[in-house]
Amino acid sequence: MAPAAQGYWGRSTSTIDWCEENYVVSFYIAEFWNTISNLIMILPPIYGAIQAFRDGLEFRYICSFVGLAVVGVGSWCFHMTLQFKMQLMDELPMIYSTCVFLYCLFECFKQENKIGLFPIALLSIFSISVSALYLQWKEPIFHQVMYGILVACLVIRAIYIVTWVYPWLRPLCYASLGIFLLGFVLWNMDNFYCGTLRYARNNLPPVVGAVTQLHAWWHIFTGVGSYLHILLSMQIRTTYLKYRPKVKFLCGVWPTLHIEPQKTS
Repeated sequence: MAPAAQGYWGRSTSTIDWCEENYVVSFYIAEFWNTISNLIMILPPIYGAIQAFRDGLEFRYICSFVGLAVVGVGSWCFHMTLQFKMQLMDELPMIYSTCVFLYCLFECFKQENKIGLFPIALLSIFSISVSALYLQWKEPIFHQVMYGILVACLVIRAIYIVTWVYPWLRPLCYASLGIFLLGFVLWNMDNFYCGTLRYARNNLPPVVGAVTQLHAWWHIFTGVGSYLHILLSMQIRTTYLKYRPKVKFLCGVWPTLHIEPQKTS
């Protein structure tokens, strides 16, 4: 828990206050670095959603990109204000967007534009149940466990596909998984070694100290890992449908997936 400093948004009402000291950089942003690090989960997914729409991809992939962007916006609002309502805007979309990821990956070998009503119903019941219980219980560990279960299902399904169906997609799968896992490790370090990290920040120049904001790095690495997972899911699906997915790099750096209109024979 960081010091309970107050700024523009008043007293914190969230059930969690992360390791970054509050209102140190800006009077208007409670956790500055934890806030701006969410840009990686907002801007690239918006571009991805636009590109998926232009390529005429199934609506589920537009929802995947939009879902990740919504998580980024919610996390921005939460860390900027440390208000409980904004915390819900961060945490609940994490559940919903991961359910969309699961739907895409478990329905990737079905007929084009076919809607799987049973998995939608199952994931909807799960999402509604988790939301209702969390709103009643307000226990962050419950949310974290439920989110962890969804991610574990996603990882198992992805590894199965790249092991037995499309082994040539292993590099993309393992890159996504490895980057996400690195973010998870840093998230835990930020929780367990908060006192040490705060002491280091107080004895380092501000710019260097910003590097020790490990929760901000969690946002960056999980944002990149989740984005790469959507690309993996799209590549699996379009390969199955016999389209020709092609990876291109925006500005020579950021990977994007473009779908050529002609199907392979």
